[in-house]
Amino acid sequence: MEIKDIKAVYLVGAGGIGMSAIARYFLSKKLVVAGYDKTPSNLTHELEKEGMLIHYEENVDLIPEACKDAKNTLVVYTPAIPAEHKELVYFRENGFTIEKRAQVLGTLTRTHKGLCVAGTHGKTSTSTMCAHIMHQSHLDCNAFLGGISKNYGTNYILSDKSDFVVIEADEFDRSFHWLRPWMSVITSTDPDHLDIYGTKEAYLESFRHYTELIQPGGALIIHKDLEMKQHVQDGVKIYEYSQDEGDFHAENIKIENGGITFDFISPIENVTGIELGQPVPINITNGVAAMAMAQLNGCTADELRNGMKTYGGVDRRFDFKIKNDKLVFLSDYAHHPKEIYQSAKSIRELYKNRKITAIFQPHLYTRTRDFYKDFANSLSLLDEVILCDIYPAREQPIPGVTSKLIYDNLKPGVEKSMIHKEDVLGLVKRRDFDVLVVLGAGDLDNYVPEITKILESK
Repeated sequence: MEIKDIKAVYLVGAGGIGMSAIARYFLSKKLVVAGYDKTPSNLTHELEKEGMLIHYEENVDLIPEACKDAKNTLVVYTPAIPAEHKELVYFRENGFTIEKRAQVLGTLTRTHKGLCVAGTHGKTSTSTMCAHIMHQSHLDCNAFLGGISKNYGTNYILSDKSDFVVIEADEFDRSFHWLRPWMSVITSTDPDHLDIYGTKEAYLESFRHYTELIQPGGALIIHKDLEMKQHVQDGVKIYEYSQDEGDFHAENIKIENGGITFDFISPIENVTGIELGQPVPINITNGVAAMAMAQLNGCTADELRNGMKTYGGVDRRFDFKIKNDKLVFLSDYAHHPKEIYQSAKSIRELYKNRKITAIFQPHLYTRTRDFYKDFANSLSLLDEVILCDIYPAREQPIPGVTSKLIYDNLKPGVEKSMIHKEDVLGLVKRRDFDVLVVLGAGDLDNYVPEITKILESK
């Protein structure tokens, strides 16, 4: 189905962060947009206010009539929805065009210049940073992001004049294979989603195949230290980047008084005096990648400087809630051992002589089973670790796989405890903290506003 032929769009799993961006795109085109989600959330309520019709019961009778014409209704679903979902079965049996979210984004990369960011971690911050740089420049852009940009209060940017679309390229379920990037950054390839891929080799092969999809005339901007082979088409330029080395990198880095500045070194034009609007050490590397892609597409030195200085960050990505001399409290979506390592390292660099406590909710039984020793090593960079039960998401429990696997492997000297999620607020009321971070991709983040209130009241 061509985008021009669509009159109605129905989303199965409407409340997901990526799905909601698709909903907003089609709402902006003045189409009928409706869908199902299992549970109401702030995001689904926002979508309803914007004109989307959403229900929360798996029931074919609740599908609006406007979405029951197979000739002009596009059905979009998330891989998290089971194949036997009643509404999905109805659409399948009645000849509707049914696409994954990634297929819809793939269509957009065929009609726009797709600037895509892939990687095990860093992709949300890097793509959001790149989108902000592009949007505030003379080039502008559309964007489909995996997190809520603090600059825009949304995961989606729409432009009626720009040919560029910034997309977070998700490797889960090989979704990024639907894309046809004009340019792509690859931030990292540390094995993940082994419940899907099975082996590290299959995971790396998936990224290699992704590099083949970049369009001739475009470019691959790849982190210097990745354990993967790339295989680009003729006419695709390859650039390497990192914090300290590569075609694009940073020099003269200064981290002081809560701020970070550096010079951006580039084969096109060096840009001095870059100031991070979200001064977190990992954003030096993310910023180098984002600026590289923006600069390759025509952003000026002043636009790069202004974009980086005014970048406000992403909800749940190194997201400071309280920041003063007595107490620091932040939330971070980190849920892979390497992400947690980078997060812990960044917090340690910022707060060298303070006691850092993490409340961590592991995400997925398979990920915990595969990486519990790595999780323990990364968390051991901190002074105290409070472990919650595993957040199952789409999975069923695995015998013997609990948070205790991580607990038992934390290094000697780390204060440690285990707690049920429901008891976290009581713990926060009883305890005093110096630097506190909530880590994980599960639902513990729902408690963050209440934790903030409790801490502020002290």
